[in-house]
Amino acid sequence: MQGLDMGQENGERIESAEEMLALFYAQLVPKVTLWKQRISDHPEQLATLERTIHDAFARGADMVVAGLISATMIEKGFEKACQSSRVNFSRPLQKGRETRVAVRLLGGMLFWATALYCAPKKKLLGRDDSPRVGLHVSLAQFGFGKGVSPALESRVARQVALCPSIEVAHRELVRDGITLDIKAVKRIAYQSGDGLLRLRRHRLKLFRQGKLASTGELAGKRVSVQIDGGRMKIRGKMLTASTSNASSDDVAQGQADSPGRSAKKPARSFEADWREPKLMTIFVHDEQGRMVKEHEATIDGTLTGPDAIAELVAMHLHRLGAAEAHSVTFVADGAPWIWDRIDRIIQYAGLTSVVTHQVLDCCHAVHHVSKAIASLGLDADVRQGLYRQYRTLLRNGQWRRVVDELAGLERVGKSATELETEIHYLCRHGEAGRLSYPAYRRSGIPCGSGAIESSIRRVINLRLKSNAMFWKSENAEQMLQVRAHLIPDRWDESIGELAEFRRTQASDSWHWEPRPMSCKVEATDQQLISADD
Repeated sequence: MQGLDMGQENGERIESAEEMLALFYAQLVPKVTLWKQRISDHPEQLATLERTIHDAFARGADMVVAGLISATMIEKGFEKACQSSRVNFSRPLQKGRETRVAVRLLGGMLFWATALYCAPKKKLLGRDDSPRVGLHVSLAQFGFGKGVSPALESRVARQVALCPSIEVAHRELVRDGITLDIKAVKRIAYQSGDGLLRLRRHRLKLFRQGKLASTGELAGKRVSVQIDGGRMKIRGKMLTASTSNASSDDVAQGQADSPGRSAKKPARSFEADWREPKLMTIFVHDEQGRMVKEHEATIDGTLTGPDAIAELVAMHLHRLGAAEAHSVTFVADGAPWIWDRIDRIIQYAGLTSVVTHQVLDCCHAVHHVSKAIASLGLDADVRQGLYRQYRTLLRNGQWRRVVDELAGLERVGKSATELETEIHYLCRHGEAGRLSYPAYRRSGIPCGSGAIESSIRRVINLRLKSNAMFWKSENAEQMLQVRAHLIPDRWDESIGELAEFRRTQASDSWHWEPRPMSCKVEATDQQLISADD
């Protein structure tokens, strides 16, 4: 019979929440006497005593929750819900069998659950080399992840994402009474990111099939879309350890007979390269072009490349109902990989009937004016005067005058190549209509990309970027996904959607092949077919 057992694999079956509450009370009463004596003898230790009491009540909370779960699992209505989930699951499942599985609740207590597990039907096995997983139907009704309750998974993932390292997160969890092994903390955190990535892949699949429903969240709103790239280090293949036994002082000073410390035996190392994760943010702005704080932004990112982030932008715009928006404004720096994909984003997101704007971030445009002036080799005072003059002209929309005057200035011992590059940059964006700043300001359109710069700092730099931090690609993608849901305060909404996804949809992997999104490359039919697989 389904239900939860206390303590160990063959422990006593839990019957009800009332039973567990009575058991907790019986365990609690003797402790109260000890706590009273402790606070009386050592009032200065209140902080430690407070944590002890909170830990005890967290254990009691787990016991009550276990009683509620166990009592629910034996109800007839619950059995019907399990069968409904099995029948309606996206992958055909066998009728199932009861299995024993260890589960942890939010307070860290371990229970053993007798739950219904339904394996995939045998005809699905062996079709390819990919694993075919079934479903713990009973536990899925409550939103359990692999061996953990949804609240515990959420708590651990948030802690790991917010702390500077897994070690610090583990320490904080133990301090709060959640005594998990550090390997378990790591597994749970990445498990959460893995689930969110699988949910994203599922949405992309529905989006390509034209079946992704719109929430209508952006209907009638002024919408801003900003895209940029960050930096982080990705760990590569292991390198062969050096066999050199030279002392550290010998190496440093080049003296074979000098005394000094012996060099440590070299540890195995690995290749590490800087990579550029791509990030996007979608938010609502008001009639003055300022972000509406009451409306939470949507953030997403990936290390898969520019086509991937462009398709994600299109998917999220469709999902949020941007096709019914008042206007959609794309703001970014001058990176060609961004602007080459805007037209495809508009096409795939269904924005052809929506007023759209493309804006080059004003600060980046002014920076390129500064670089153009610097390439002339003029004195600092002259450069500063020209910079202030052209900055004002550019902000007033007179980019053609800026370009003409820059081209006519005399160069002092400098090559013309750099100046021509900067002039071409300004002309390219000016002719595309991305430098019309006075018109933007009059229409209440944002002229800066501060939102995505802030998102890069908060989502990537504060957790994923460090000279001493190296990530495996999969772990980096998972942590990036957790941070992208956590920072804009959409976490609880996302965790609820993840629980529903796990209960209804089969997913063996989160990896996906993006569609070609650059307008410079005509996608062949075969490319589009392979991207849809």
